[in-house]
Amino acid sequence: MQKALIYFTLGTVVSFLINYFFLSSENIGLEFYYAIAFGAAWGIAYYLDTPNFTLAKKLGLSFVVMAILVVAGTLIFKLELAIPSILKFSMVFVAYYVIASFRATKSLRK
Repeated sequence: MQKALIYFTLGTVVSFLINYFFLSSENIGLEFYYAIAFGAAWGIAYYLDTPNFTLAKKLGLSFVVMAILVVAGTLIFKLELAIPSILKFSMVFVAYYVIASFRATKSLRK
């Protein structure tokens, strides 16, 4: 769990800094929200990368996190601004497992 929190924190910080310094950002709060979505994807993907979770549980938990992101984004911003957060989340989540699929263990933990 600690490593998953580290992945979340590092993913959030790196994503925010890249967006802040290299992209023109008009809304810092929105960029931070997108960075949290990016970091959450890395953290959740790492946390679920264990044989203890079935594929159905992995997908179910990822959909729960995406729903939380949409609800929070809709409450803070607007639905139109919340949708890109789940796009970022799902792309990173899938990328994690695509990268893991190339390994013999099918996991990035080992």
